[in-house]
Amino acid sequence: REYGLGLIPWSPLAGGLLAGGLQNAKEGRRAERKDSAKRHQAQLESYELICKNLGEEPANVALAWLLHNPVVTAPIIGPRLLEQLESSIQALEINLSDDTIEQLNKIWPGPGGEAPEAYSW
Repeated sequence: REYGLGLIPWSPLAGGLLAGGLQNAKEGRRAERKDSAKRHQAQLESYELICKNLGEEPANVALAWLLHNPVVTAPIIGPRLLEQLESSIQALEINLSDDTIEQLNKIWPGPGGEAPEAYSW
């Protein structure tokens, strides 16, 4: 922000974890998704409860949360189906309260530390 640069997040749904990750991990065959869901189970449970209370799909809340960040130009989404694209567009209509954004930031605080080291693999 200090330099007037925007950010285009890649994989804004964290490989599906923020799109109903607990249920998807149970149904999916990918071992890494199951491991990640297990590792972040408490966070995912809190996150999915917020989504349920908002009456919104988890994937749409994740995208809306990103779009509420003034640094984010646009998230890179990768829908495989037309209905996924149409659903993602709904994120533009979701207005998150400051309280909800604060709750989401507490659940998913980010890695911390200096960039780019803290954000690299």
